Amino acid sequence: MTQRDYYEILGVPRSATPDELKNAFRNLARQYHPDVNKSSDAEERFKEINEAYAVLSDPEKRAAYDRYGHAGLNGMGGVPDFTTIDFSDLFEGLFGFGGGTRRSRNAPRRGADLSQTISLEFNEAVFGIEKEIEITRDEVCSTCRGSGAEPGTSPSRCSSCNGRGEVRQVRQTFLGSMVQVTTCPTCGGKGEVITSPCKTCKGRGLERKTIRKVVPIPPGVDNGTQIRLAGEGQPGNNGGPNGNLYLEIRVNQHQFFRRKENNIILNLSINVAQAALGADIEVPTLEGNTRLTIPSGTQPGKVFTLRNKGVPNLRGSGRGDQLVVVNVEVPSKLSAEQKELFQALAETLGSEVNPQEKNFFDRLKEVLGG
Repeated sequence: MTQRDYYEILGVPRSATPDELKNAFRNLARQYHPDVNKSSDAEERFKEINEAYAVLSDPEKRAAYDRYGHAGLNGMGGVPDFTTIDFSDLFEGLFGFGGGTRRSRNAPRRGADLSQTISLEFNEAVFGIEKEIEITRDEVCSTCRGSGAEPGTSPSRCSSCNGRGEVRQVRQTFLGSMVQVTTCPTCGGKGEVITSPCKTCKGRGLERKTIRKVVPIPPGVDNGTQIRLAGEGQPGNNGGPNGNLYLEIRVNQHQFFRRKENNIILNLSINVAQAALGADIEVPTLEGNTRLTIPSGTQPGKVFTLRNKGVPNLRGSGRGDQLVVVNVEVPSKLSAEQKELFQALAETLGSEVNPQEKNFFDRLKEVLGG
């Protein structure tokens, strides 16, 4: 029976590089592996692909094959014996087993990030503050200094893997015996076991601690603002860096003020006399009272702007404004004298009613953004 050309089986030219051969083999092996492909000829096709790659990936056998074809392999053992071929490097990328487990487990790894919420008063968020917080995290054990072993003792070499951190198992497949490398279940890939665990950390090498830290909160933070504290998270493994701590800001509501971006909004009620005649009044701000002139004829919903009385820009210079939204308060109870005065005023104003496009609440919604 005529044997197929190995280059044709892998679908590569005769000038293919070793990397091109490996890539072609990976793709075809993934396509025709019997665990994936359930067609009747998948197993035979898979054997054919492996046979072609076993020859062409061996420089000596490939040279003989290129010169003499299949006959050139007769003096080299003929068709390769798959029970002696180690495909673990290739199958690791395809099916998740093979070498490299120990290297990845022992590589330096960054510690996990932590997050917590910090509550601020309205003024603290606007002007910034130094806030003391508590951080609960793992720290290197103060008793064993991170070894996990009771002082005076040392970790011993793992007898299951002889300190390698990995074990090799022979896996039987339809191609024959294949070597599977896995993390040692006894030592977890560390290559050593602790026979006398530290009483403080129970062999972890880490102990849970709560530390206090003063954190500078910049002016202008708001609800949802995140502050990153580099290196204040969980400790790294195998010499890796610590993770970060992320503080999420929550701002308590103020009794009078509301915030919209960098502006501060104050709803202010004045009486009908002040609105009609005008007045100079004291208006509260975050930095104390200031004078505000109410012109005569002021209508409900009128907005006055106090420049640079708002929130500092968190990521730049300058600060917002304070917006004073005026509401004219109508008295619900009048004395006899006040009634007489209003009746006299009513006679001079007449009874004509003028519809308005927007009332006070519409204007307030515009200021507040909906």
